[in-house]
Amino acid sequence: MDQFVINLIFVGASFALYIGIAIWARAGSTSDFYAASRGVNPIVNGAATAADWMSAASFIGMAGLIAFVGYGNSTFLMGWTGGYVLLAMLLAPYLRKFGRFTVPDFIGDRYYSSTARTLAIISLLVASITYVIGQMTGAGVAFSRFLEVDNTTGLLIAAATVFAYSVLGGMKGITYTQLAQYCVLIIAYTIPAIFISLQLTGNPLPQLGLFSTHTGSGQPLLQTLNEVLVELGFNDYTGHHGSTLNMVLFTLSLMIGTAGLPHVIIRFFTVPKVSDARKSAGWALVFIALLYTVAPAVGAMARLNIITTIFPNGVQEQPLAYDNKPDWMANWEQTGLLAFEDKNGDGFIQYYNDGNAPAFADELGWEGNEMVTFNRDILVLANPEIAQLPGWVIGLIAAGGLAAALSTAAGLLLAISSAISHDLIKSMLNPNISEKGELMAARISMAFAIALATYLGLNPPGFAAQTVALAFGLAASSLFPAIMMGIFSKKMNSAGAVAGMIVGLGSTVLYIFTYLGWFFIPGTNMLANTPDNWIFGISPLSFGAVGATLNFAAAFIVNKLTGDAPAEIQEMVEGIRVPKGAGGAVAH
Repeated sequence: MDQFVINLIFVGASFALYIGIAIWARAGSTSDFYAASRGVNPIVNGAATAADWMSAASFIGMAGLIAFVGYGNSTFLMGWTGGYVLLAMLLAPYLRKFGRFTVPDFIGDRYYSSTARTLAIISLLVASITYVIGQMTGAGVAFSRFLEVDNTTGLLIAAATVFAYSVLGGMKGITYTQLAQYCVLIIAYTIPAIFISLQLTGNPLPQLGLFSTHTGSGQPLLQTLNEVLVELGFNDYTGHHGSTLNMVLFTLSLMIGTAGLPHVIIRFFTVPKVSDARKSAGWALVFIALLYTVAPAVGAMARLNIITTIFPNGVQEQPLAYDNKPDWMANWEQTGLLAFEDKNGDGFIQYYNDGNAPAFADELGWEGNEMVTFNRDILVLANPEIAQLPGWVIGLIAAGGLAAALSTAAGLLLAISSAISHDLIKSMLNPNISEKGELMAARISMAFAIALATYLGLNPPGFAAQTVALAFGLAASSLFPAIMMGIFSKKMNSAGAVAGMIVGLGSTVLYIFTYLGWFFIPGTNMLANTPDNWIFGISPLSFGAVGATLNFAAAFIVNKLTGDAPAEIQEMVEGIRVPKGAGGAVAH
């Protein structure tokens, strides 16, 4: 059977399943739309949370970034996993006990301030819209290859699918769709990894295969990878070659950004009790670990397979001829995400580090790295083809990549929709709006958010995982400090929280836009995105941790100058922290 037909069957069947679930779980009330009527089983919610949290950046982007940098990009792995633990332990149970639908709900009521609510809405929208760009980018990459369409068409197909099950089902439909998407994505991720681990090490568990003996060289797989990379002039895979300061700040930014992301937080509003929030957090961590412990092996093994493909007889021997390129290279070249250039006209592919060319490159007449384009987001999707796995595995990875992108996109779009319809329209602009009117406003705002995300997805500021990292920095600097202080500092007043959010979000946005440019408008970079221009060498992707620190500092200074929160607010905060009961802790 033709590979395109196989891909179409897998992708089409998964999409039919998602839309069918949305029709079955159609939201009939605002409670259904925002929180699935708080009736979701903790295990189901754990799987849905894992799918919501493991985005295109996790499924598509993370292994690719690790593969081409190595240890230095393990920050993505550590930051996102550590952040989820932070969210599960410190925030989720208390926010569930608060008994509201959204993060701006909590911040607006906790800080008894419409200004605080407005800033929370702005922060949520900025972070969520930036995040959803990465998901649409990942979906476009997957569609462009596996359905053999251009990137724009792929984005439009993704948008139409998300629209069908998100607008119709709301949180109720999204929850059960995400359960199905988790099953699809975890199977799609692990089966190719098992095959490849068996090929390279004889070990069926990728987590162990990463540290096993490479069957081709008879030495540890990572040692083999280090050696071939160094021979080609690249940094060794397991060494740390970047800034330790940036590594620490970036990991911290991802951690607290995870804990502040509203689309993950609102998942804990869907369970019946506070204890269920804790249980679903634990189950989600188990489900997340199934993918995150495999990702480093996928990255390392894929990088070694790419090099072995180009240099079948060793890196100092005659490399692969262009005419003998495997099908996977030709297929991905058609998407524009992979490209080669025969710089010396010899008909062979040269691959090495131009900036640190090995001595033998000149001796062999090579004139530069001829793999001129390799989009990091294609690595996981191309992995089965690189390893020459069966066609059904390729179709499975296509469905899995799309499941990862669309599951998180749906959660983010719901968070955006809720912020507009519930927090802005219902809570501030039109408190007397009917439930039917609010539900219609939620659906209209979600449709608008999908259209905006699709437009911005056509001009993303980076690879899927890099774009997502910006969103985490924005959430870290704005929402996380306000939520933490709202739970654990009963004396924090509205003036302090407002000042903190303004300083945190403002400083982070200014820093990102200064050093990355106004990335929604191509060609408008103000300064080169290089360490020489960064303040104290801090990368824009790492600044979220600095912004959060400034947020905390500004909030406590202003709180000291303006007095503590009212007694009834302090009493409410004490009530939230009592470890029993569920909901009803809000003072009005």
